Amino acid sequence: MTANPLEALLAREPFVLLDGALATELEARGADLSGGLWSARVLTDAPELIRAVHADYLCAGADIITSASYQASFAGFARAGLAHDAAARLMARAIELAREARDAFWAVPENRAGRGYPLVAASVGPYGATLADGSEYRGGYGLSVEQLMDFHRERLASLIAAGPDLLACETLPCAEEAVALARLFSAEFPDARAWLAFSCRDGASLADGTPLADALAAIDACPQVLAVGVNCTAPGFVAQLLRAARGVTGKPLIAYPNSGECWDAALQSWHGHGDDVAGDAPGWLAAGARLIGGCCRTTPATIAALAALRARLKDAASRG
Repeated sequence: MTANPLEALLAREPFVLLDGALATELEARGADLSGGLWSARVLTDAPELIRAVHADYLCAGADIITSASYQASFAGFARAGLAHDAAARLMARAIELAREARDAFWAVPENRAGRGYPLVAASVGPYGATLADGSEYRGGYGLSVEQLMDFHRERLASLIAAGPDLLACETLPCAEEAVALARLFSAEFPDARAWLAFSCRDGASLADGTPLADALAAIDACPQVLAVGVNCTAPGFVAQLLRAARGVTGKPLIAYPNSGECWDAALQSWHGHGDDVAGDAPGWLAAGARLIGGCCRTTPATIAALAALRARLKDAASRG
């Protein structure tokens, strides 16, 4: 991984554009996400569908696409009957599919016009995601920092070995998990580069109730953490959360909320009405966001709308 793979994109754009949801987009296209592996199941069932979703996000304007490894873990694959080596190969395959989509996109000259070279981020889901019971929206695992380091260590090694541009450590519901990841980067993975994004339950607190400001302060000294912020959080909370973050860190801020609907872990379904993510984004920019995208239930159309917003901002800047 390079010293700071985000640097060039941040320098050229009003904001770096992330992709949107992968799992819910795969489901909308007919993928079966039942069972504990969620989107990782599609790595074996329909890898071409993953590649197609990545391609559509790139065509919509995304600067960074995120791999289908959020739910992937050695423990989760073992429960599904996969041997250790097979699990490692599937994690690597998630990165390969994203790279293949990126390389095919970039091979078309028209796609390179006015664009920075897209990056591939390896999704690193939280411990709670492997439980497949909604724990990433609650936290409170009852595990120590050391136990969380033990959980993440081997998966990080496999994902990093697959050659992504950076890691997307996302939907973290508690400060302990962020501290565990930062300690692993510092002590065992010095070449790793990552962003850390938290799931939050309101305008100030992580899913487990810890103030976001406290969680960010605990990891701010880690130079390998390149950007911090929130994801899979209701859009209405994002601006307030970003303002809280700006008070404790100088790192670039990241925001990729869900659609605003609510996840019912017991029924395995979403409820309510979605928000206008692109319509809310100017407020996030005003609050300090430099990387913006979408999480669950957002689509390539969401990213296209954010790309249109960015084009308007660039046009206005060029006019003076």
